[in-house]
Amino acid sequence: MTDQTIARQVDEFNAGFTAQIGPELSAVFDGEQADLRAAGVPDGVVAVGDEAPDAPLVTPTGSATSLADVRGDAPTVLVFYRGAWCPYCNITLRTYQQELLPALRERGVQLVAVSPQTPEAAEQSIANGELAFPVLTDPENVLAGRFGIVTAPSDAARGAHTRLGFDVADSNADDTAAIPFPSVFVIDAAGTVRFADVHVDYTTRTEVAEVLAAVDEQLAPAS
Repeated sequence: MTDQTIARQVDEFNAGFTAQIGPELSAVFDGEQADLRAAGVPDGVVAVGDEAPDAPLVTPTGSATSLADVRGDAPTVLVFYRGAWCPYCNITLRTYQQELLPALRERGVQLVAVSPQTPEAAEQSIANGELAFPVLTDPENVLAGRFGIVTAPSDAARGAHTRLGFDVADSNADDTAAIPFPSVFVIDAAGTVRFADVHVDYTTRTEVAEVLAAVDEQLAPAS
């Protein structure tokens, strides 16, 4: 157990990261995050009460599947993340593995994570967090697009990434830099979205307590 919120872990990471990369690159990422917050959540995001879209997905071993196939008839917490290259994603997925997954299993709810990265990179995500839930590839962000949450790093941020030795497009299955906003959707057994939380600022995430509160409120059997 981490015994810490994701936000606190992010704060601790940021302190070291800022010191490591220096003020110039830190200012680039701070500016990107400020712009994202100012723009807000885009129009057209799948909302509570909507039917969850479906799209083809790929397993880490390269097998074809889809969100509908993975969900089956089980209520599902669907997590969109940017990729194994994103430290905030790694913090989040590791925390979900340690603290969210056991609680969901007790409730008969499954956890599924999706990103646009290659299956090989998805394997890295699994290794980073010792993940024991499905981690799937969304080629060309088709599923993320149907959920209305596709974005991309700013040009300045991509330049900063290059100076740090990587490029998002190198990890993505379609060789573009398109990525989803980090998001959590709770989908009931009938395929209806019952909770939606989209984070345009990629340094913030849905906390475990928030997910469990939504699951308990929205998926509890009627009395």
